[in-house]
Amino acid sequence: MKPLHTPDTQDNALDIRGLRISLPGTARPVLDGVDLAVASGETVALVGESGSGKTLTSRSALRLLPPGALTEGTVRVGDEDVLTMTAERVRALCTGTVAMIFQDPRAAINPLRRIGDFLTEGVVLTGAMNHADAIARATELLQEVGVDASVLRKYPSQVSGGMLQRVVIASALMGDPSLLLADEPTTALDVTTQAEVVALLGRLQQRFGTAMLFVTHDLDLAATISDRVYVMYAGRIVESGPAHVLFAHPRHPYTAALLASTPRLDAPAGRLAAIDGQPPDLRTKLTGCPFAPRCLLATEVCDQQEPEPRAAPDRAGHRAACHHSDHVERSAADA
Repeated sequence: MKPLHTPDTQDNALDIRGLRISLPGTARPVLDGVDLAVASGETVALVGESGSGKTLTSRSALRLLPPGALTEGTVRVGDEDVLTMTAERVRALCTGTVAMIFQDPRAAINPLRRIGDFLTEGVVLTGAMNHADAIARATELLQEVGVDASVLRKYPSQVSGGMLQRVVIASALMGDPSLLLADEPTTALDVTTQAEVVALLGRLQQRFGTAMLFVTHDLDLAATISDRVYVMYAGRIVESGPAHVLFAHPRHPYTAALLASTPRLDAPAGRLAAIDGQPPDLRTKLTGCPFAPRCLLATEVCDQQEPEPRAAPDRAGHRAACHHSDHVERSAADA
């Protein structure tokens, strides 16, 4: 299959090509030919239902793979392929070039260590900074994320979830990374704190020029924070393009269905639209388009032939892997 991602520049902070990850005991790959790129200084959102492969895709940039995983393709961070690195080089990558913000901040921090130790330990152990410089850097970053430096002496249980997520964001920036991986970083937070954290990430990304891959199932959030969007289904990228274009003119029925099922404050009261059926599980071998069993537009060709990505006319960088992408866009425009 031809790649769905559009940047072909060598200045990509992350460049995934043909990534296929298989696990023992499954009938099909967990990730099946994923192509995705994040340019330097760019924010890219990866969206889709739970279980579609979003988290595994992001974790592949740090080679955080399940036991027994078999891989094909390349995951390049800068000029290096993470999948062929030595373990020592991957550890160095984790403490400098790439940083990750996980869903649950409390799961990311040792509850028995003070927050100051959590922030400074990595850069001190690698020799990037001495202890005094690390404390100064941590204090500066805590100020950037709106947290008082007194938190350095506290334990994780002594601060709120929203404050702890800000601490995790500060920790991610300690090594001055060129790539930030944010795996649903607002899921465990209340709505007000979510908005604050998203605004904070946007400000920090612009200030430090860090590239960011933002994993989320929240389409409104993806539209707000990202420059480009990839839509994932059953371990495959089914649509990609500039955020403002993709959400205004979806060309894959899965993207259109996700948008139709998103609650809107300005919509009339009534039952929310839903996508019938279930995503295929890993015991199911796929033939043709993986979304065909749930798609209202599916025809015989959808069941038999995997669709190639098709470019949208007159819209650079917008591509969808659908046999009926033109019809999807016309239907969305009429809705």
